[in-house]
Amino acid sequence: MQLLQAPSSPTLPFLNSKSPPNGGKFLPKKSSLMFNCNPSVASQRHERFNWLLLNSSISSPISTRAASLEANASTISTGTAEKDVLTALSQIIDPDFGTDIVSCGFVKDMDINEPSGEVSFRLELTTPACPIKDMFEKQANEVVAALPWVRKVNVTMSAQPARPIFAEQLPMGLRTISNIVAVSSCKGGVGKSTVAVNLAYTLADMGARVGIFDADIYGPSLPTMVSPENRQLEMNPEKRTIIPTEYLGVKLVSFGFAGQGRAIMRGPMVSGVINQLLTTTEWGELDYLVIDMPPGTGDIQLTLCQVVPLTAAVIVTTPQKLAFIDVAKGVRMFSKLKVPCIAVVENMSHFDADGKRYYPFGRGSGSQVVQQFGIPHLFDLPIRPTLSASGDSGKPEVTADPQGEVAKTFQNLGVCVVQQCAKIRQQVSTAVTYDKSIKAIRVKVPDSDEEFLLHPATVRRNDRSAQSVDEWTGEQKLQYNDVPEDIEPEDIRPMGNYAVSITWPDGFSQLRTVSRCPNKKESSRRTKHRWFN
Repeated sequence: MQLLQAPSSPTLPFLNSKSPPNGGKFLPKKSSLMFNCNPSVASQRHERFNWLLLNSSISSPISTRAASLEANASTISTGTAEKDVLTALSQIIDPDFGTDIVSCGFVKDMDINEPSGEVSFRLELTTPACPIKDMFEKQANEVVAALPWVRKVNVTMSAQPARPIFAEQLPMGLRTISNIVAVSSCKGGVGKSTVAVNLAYTLADMGARVGIFDADIYGPSLPTMVSPENRQLEMNPEKRTIIPTEYLGVKLVSFGFAGQGRAIMRGPMVSGVINQLLTTTEWGELDYLVIDMPPGTGDIQLTLCQVVPLTAAVIVTTPQKLAFIDVAKGVRMFSKLKVPCIAVVENMSHFDADGKRYYPFGRGSGSQVVQQFGIPHLFDLPIRPTLSASGDSGKPEVTADPQGEVAKTFQNLGVCVVQQCAKIRQQVSTAVTYDKSIKAIRVKVPDSDEEFLLHPATVRRNDRSAQSVDEWTGEQKLQYNDVPEDIEPEDIRPMGNYAVSITWPDGFSQLRTVSRCPNKKESSRRTKHRWFN
């Protein structure tokens, strides 16, 4: 496919050149910074995260970083005292993002009283469930208090309000949900609902606002696994919306709470019911909505993935080979739909008796999923009578025995989900940006340390939508001279995990994808191809 470009037109001189035009500078190369969310699996530190290119500023001198911090802290004045505080705070590195907390934009509402030596500020984290928020608070107090003129430090901790990155394109009921996590297995009977429910209550215990959506219409599990006082969904007659029920602070929606029991209906009807239950519910502000996916890879699963902007997926399996075969289908489905799989939970992996560990169903299904598909984290759940009993009693295991072995495994899984979702959102929000100083679109290639620059006019001219190219004849409707050489995008916003929508001055909204491939070089090549062809 040929580029839409006149023979005498200017090319993009900075695509493969060592330096961009107009005195601009490429960002420094990135290097991976590892942060093991599960301290008990330190051997996994050699595995890289697939979803975020981390900044290497942790190793750079504080003095060189501080010069760039003022632009990121727009609410802070530029006096000497403020610079001292910012420089001190820039020593604190977020291990998930690999850069300092000032560059991350966490420092808000700074107030300095120099005569009294009192400093007050707020640290606004990405989620209230941040597992290292106490460490941030302690370090912030220490580094600022170490300044010679500071006598008192007041640090307030908060979290960003719950909101998706691309709320305007979502149904009203989903617009105030930050992260939507699917728990899937594509095989029945592996304990998927057990994992979904216990994960949700673990996240709630970490301080997050959480909801659970039971997407299994034929056999809903949620009414058995939790015991809300009100076991019926209610309808708001004015708004025609569904009011979820609650149990221990977690919002719940299931077809089993609709007074219908288990459904007997055809596929298209089921998809419609799921769509209605999910999108018309008054979820309110949620940090995490956990979706208990039904088994399979059919209409229902595809409908959910198309209607809902899934942030990530957690895969549940058992040690048997048969489970791996079905789970592999689900992983491939999520891969095609651009939904990152961030963790594998191998349920019923072993039990301990007489001082020995036994593996009654064999070994290797979970690790095989991890190795074959590059999913970074594996968690094992033992065979425990209490875990099964808690699912039948209506009280999740993590709330019944919060200090037990099972609860600790789910705590590690919860930390992993929080960190990986934050990384994914960071990657999506910074994958494609417009740099006004050099008038170029910056693209960070997923799963690669490469970044390249694009000429806005070239991107606009190479649109392949129906508005620019006749779908029947292939005739080019958008001509080269129709696009001014100095055109600039008005807005660039994420659409899903690996696409962006670019709005141009003429009102045209152009959709572009940023490929993610297992091989870094292949990912870079495909990304350039998709953006230029």
